[in-house]
Parts: sequence; C-alpha cells; structure tokens
Amino acid sequence: MVDYLCRIPIPTRQFTVPPYMIVIRSFDVNKPGEDAETLKGGVAGGTILKGCLKVGDEIAIRPGKVTKSQRTGKTSWTEIKSVVMTLKADHNHLMYAIPGGLIAVGTKVDPQFTRSDNMVGCIIGHKGCMPEVFLEIDVKTTILKRVVGTRKDSNNKIENIQENEMLLINIGSTSCGGNVVRVNGKQARITLTKFVCAEIGDKISLSRKMDRNFRLIGWGEIEAGYEEANPK
Repeated sequence: MVDYLCRIPIPTRQFTVPPYMIVIRSFDVNKPGEDAETLKGGVAGGTILKGCLKVGDEIAIRPGKVTKSQRTGKTSWTEIKSVVMTLKADHNHLMYAIPGGLIAVGTKVDPQFTRSDNMVGCIIGHKGCMPEVFLEIDVKTTILKRVVGTRKDSNNKIENIQENEMLLINIGSTSCGGNVVRVNGKQARITLTKFVCAEIGDKISLSRKMDRNFRLIGWGEIEAGYEEANPK
C-alpha cells in the first residue's frame, strides 16, 4: 500500500492560465465595535486549482451577491469585484499564491458577504476570465453498481435516476438540491436550487436520499449549462 501511494504521480500545475480558486471558508476578521478607520475587508479561504493570485490583483467573485425580487419572485446574481489586499498560508504572509494547499485571501469586500461562511461555494478569479454561472445543467452521468459502504452480497443495487427526482448535488464546494427534469440514457438535465459558478467539464457528485440520509449513487460531468431554467 505504501509503495502504491509513493507511485501516485504529482499532478500537473498550471501557472500561466487565469486563476481559479474555490472558496471553502469565509470570515469577518473584525472584532465587535471595530473603528471604521481600522475596519478590514472580508477574508475568503480556499484552494487555487490553477493560475496564480498576487497581492494587488483585481478579482471577481461569482455568483457573488444573490438577491430575490419581491415583485417578481425571481432570483438573480451580481458579480462582486474587489482587490487582493493580503495572501496568507498558515502564519506566512505571501506576495503571490500558486495552486495547492489552503490560502486565505484578504479583500476589500464588505464583511457582511463573508461573515459565517456566506461566500462558501463562490469562485474567485480575474475580471473578464470567470466561468459562467448556471441554474440548470446538462450532465453525463455514471451510476454506481451499489451503495458505497455496503456488503457486496447485500441487495443495495442503485436504480438509474428518474425524471422529477430530487437529488443532492455537489459541485466544487457548493452543495445544493437538484431536480432531474429530463433523462435520456446517461444524459440528464438538472435544475439546481441555487446559482453555481462552474466550467464545462467539471465533475459533480450525485446523492440520493435513502433511509433518511443522502448516500452517494454516482457522479457526472457538466456538458452544458444555462443561467435560467428552461422548459423541457
């Protein structure tokens, strides 16, 4: 086993492409009653998958601010634009950050958007080089033969996903519900319960509720995405 782990190839890092960072934590680092003169912007923590971030970079955050119209009931998103003020790994202050490890990015974003992990699921990158935001996706699915963590001889065969079924979808650090609106063989169209920023080709996980718990039943690859839910 140890020999096998030692032979796992080191993943190829992409340094010259636009940065793509998944936010998995976000914080308000200001203390209660902080003076306006010393108030700090919100901090986002996560992993850079590709590209590099440098102090002073102008960045964009998607989906960013999500609002719901009281008049129409329609939900919309607004990209947040900011500047990288600080970069930190553990207790080390950095001038730039590369793919791998966990990075804390200090910004000029209003702390209300980063407080209590409010920004989890967002993507950070350079302005004009951001992935699209989707509310509905076309997915090529792969279903497991049985439920993970059960005996091979147990009767836990997984049925294919069905139309109008509600699944739990994980895309990057985003976890949301997904309603299956169309199934054609391994192809499925899923309407998400919230906006997701992702790239075509990204992998997702599919979970189904079984015995009051969601269990992994398979995975998928995003083939197309739409900002609005389309009719069948």
